[in-house]
This record gives sequence, structure tokens and C-alpha cells, in this order.
Amino acid sequence: MSMTLPKKLMMIGAILAVSACTNANGWGDDDGVGSGQTGATAPGLVTDQTSPAYFQQAIGDRVVFAVDQSTLSDEAQSILAAQAQWLGSNPDYTATIEGHADEQGTREYNLALGARRAAAAREYLISRGVAGNRLKTVSYGKERPLEVCSEEACYSKNRRAVTVLTTDLTG
Repeated sequence: MSMTLPKKLMMIGAILAVSACTNANGWGDDDGVGSGQTGATAPGLVTDQTSPAYFQQAIGDRVVFAVDQSTLSDEAQSILAAQAQWLGSNPDYTATIEGHADEQGTREYNLALGARRAAAAREYLISRGVAGNRLKTVSYGKERPLEVCSEEACYSKNRRAVTVLTTDLTG
């Protein structure tokens, strides 16, 4: 079975597209040199302590909850305290706190539970000095699961509040 010319061209194009994605700056390294960035701490990298990537991976952008609960655990409070400190040092960012629930229960119940979880995280951040006008909340209930399965391992990952950063370009 032989490939037609259009199929060959499509395959070559796909290979080139995939290979272009494997090298961030086109020079064989990822330190930002040659890409308009200076040094290894380019904005957006985990090594840049003012970047959303650093916030997400080093600070932690989510807290988890027990079944049917919106009460913050000690671990959740520790993560949120670090988020509050980061937000205090990075005033150009605002945040939307997304409340989520596992797939058990009705849609309405889980939307309300997600709202309570997002509100609990927001109130804790405010208590740690983050201005309330920098924080919004939204509930997705069970509509945006991280994992889907009928096991506690999945359920526990879906019971969460996630702090999503945005830049405040209106100022």
C-alpha cells in the first residue's frame, strides 16, 4: 500500500509541527538566551518567583477538602497563607478562586458546595491581608473534574478550591 502525495505532505507537516514544539527557543537550550529573554529566570518560568508558574508549582494553587466539607484543614490553611504572602508581594495579580466538588450528589448540591469552598478560601486570603477586590469566586460544582472514576482516589482530587491568577491590566 503506497501513500499518496497529499498524505505524504500532511505527514511531513505533522512531523515538522511536532518537532518545532520540542525546543522552546530554537537553540537547543531552555535558559531564555536567544529568545528575547535574559538569563534563566525569564518571566513565566518556575524559577521566576514572581511568575504564575512559580505560584502554581512552588506555592501551590489548590487546596483540598474532606467529603461534604468546606472547612479548611491545617494543610489548606498553610497553602493559603503562602498564597496570601505571594499575592501581597505581587500586587499586579488578581485571582479567581474556583470551587469544585466530586461527582457524588446532585448538580445543585455540588454547585453550592463548590461555592462554599471557594468562599472559604477567599475569606482566609482576606484574613491574611489580601484585598477582597482582588479576589473573585466561581463554583463549578462537579462539572470540571480532574479525574473521573468511582473511587476515593479520584473523588479526593476533585474536592478542591483552585486559585487562578490573572493580571490586573486596568490599573
